[in-house]
Amino acid sequence: MLGKMVQNRFFEAVEVRKGIWQILGQGGELCYLAEGSERAVLVDGLTGAGSLKAFVQELTKLPVVVVLTHGHLDHTGAAFEYGSCGIHPDDIPLMYHPFHSEESQRLWFATMDTPLATHRTEVTMDDIVRTVPVVTNPLYDGDVISLGDRELEVIHVPGHTYGTLVFLDRKERILFSGDACNINTLLGLYGSTSAEEYLDGLQHLKAYESAYDVMYGGHGRETVDRSIVDDAIAMCGRILAGTDDAEPAVSMDGEQVFYGARHLPDYRPACGGLANIQYRRDQLVRGSTVRPLPEWILKKN
Repeated sequence: MLGKMVQNRFFEAVEVRKGIWQILGQGGELCYLAEGSERAVLVDGLTGAGSLKAFVQELTKLPVVVVLTHGHLDHTGAAFEYGSCGIHPDDIPLMYHPFHSEESQRLWFATMDTPLATHRTEVTMDDIVRTVPVVTNPLYDGDVISLGDRELEVIHVPGHTYGTLVFLDRKERILFSGDACNINTLLGLYGSTSAEEYLDGLQHLKAYESAYDVMYGGHGRETVDRSIVDDAIAMCGRILAGTDDAEPAVSMDGEQVFYGARHLPDYRPACGGLANIQYRRDQLVRGSTVRPLPEWILKKN
């Protein structure tokens, strides 16, 4: 029966569609296991706190391939455990960057305070998957991942990172969207595109709007309606025109950023709609400088 739950010390899984599991990690991050008749795919890999590979073996007996929406530390953990993954080439350096690959960083994310982390246990360095070299199989816009009687179509949506991908299941009319277009979409990070390039990515994604109804994202267990793409396009337009609210904030890199709209506690725009966007003023237009991570972050461990 749908809605059944499986959990262990580190993970909690809910079957959201027949043969599709949503898996919650220690930091409140999400990944998805989708089964076909021949194989299964794990979309994203959480942070690497606990053995996700062992947990997945409780959910399916099929061979599993790992694909990543992008290279951030809260999505790549299982890649180090499985030893291989599909990823857009633009995000391979990001996945290996010390900020995203070091075990101490992944422990930090798994133990940080967040209301999204509703299934928690004590996590120590001994619980963190070791960082090892990974066989990276390139995924590009238009590729199709065949699972037998289920296919996932790869769509490239640069923005949150240059290599951000989403995966379309036309049969179920759902999109596994990672962090590509969230209620709280973060630009202005190391590895993010400009707002102008993100707008291009969103317009490319909009071309697929008739093929799906809802998104399953990387944070927040509820589905998000596809109308969020239109809201994000409108918000990008306001940011580029300088007519947004420009609400000051501090990024996860510890630097000055702004939100396109003043927001409610869950980051939804107070003015209405679904999409809010965090950005840097020096990363608005195409060709903006790609910045290195701040030195304090590189030295904090």
